[in-house]
Amino acid sequence: MGSLVETAIERSINAVINRDYGAAQEVLAAEARINSIELEIDALAIELLALHQPMASNLRFIIAALKINTDLERMGDLAANIAHSARALGETPAMEPIVDIPLLAGLAQSMVRKSLDAFVAADVDLALSVLASDDAVDSLRTACYHQLVTFMRKDSQNINSGLNLLAVTRTIERLADHSTNIAEDVLFFVKGVDVRHQLGAPSLLIT
Repeated sequence: MGSLVETAIERSINAVINRDYGAAQEVLAAEARINSIELEIDALAIELLALHQPMASNLRFIIAALKINTDLERMGDLAANIAHSARALGETPAMEPIVDIPLLAGLAQSMVRKSLDAFVAADVDLALSVLASDDAVDSLRTACYHQLVTFMRKDSQNINSGLNLLAVTRTIERLADHSTNIAEDVLFFVKGVDVRHQLGAPSLLIT
């Protein structure tokens, strides 16, 4: 499921950057498979809980898997949203890049990959590195927002393109947020600590 989601994200970003209608269609076609796997994982996890009554780290693993499953499904939805924006951008005149979508997307995609690798490897340090990356994505997205607002103010003909690009940058930021959720679930699974909504460095909570 993680592989399908990563592929959907990559294709949706390529669809935006290259105005690739075919890539956008591939993302939308893959969404049903991601949704189907979500249901399969939920059913397996519930069966494990019911039949084996796991405890301690085994229980935390299943809880984390259920939560990550939900995040991945939502990330698949977000990739589909980016694909829809890409299709809308394809209907507007081509223009020079206004914001650095590849840079923003690259940061978010790295977080997605690292968060999933951290879960598979039960790697606390990798999970913490994902949490540390979130501020950079937020800052870059804010910079993109201001650039796009200026772009739209200059000429009303830029509004449609600007609004679609705003939607893309916001959606990419949300992908990073879901990666952060996964990293937090990894810390819960491996260390039994809940770092959600904690002020300060999460690493200080890890012993």
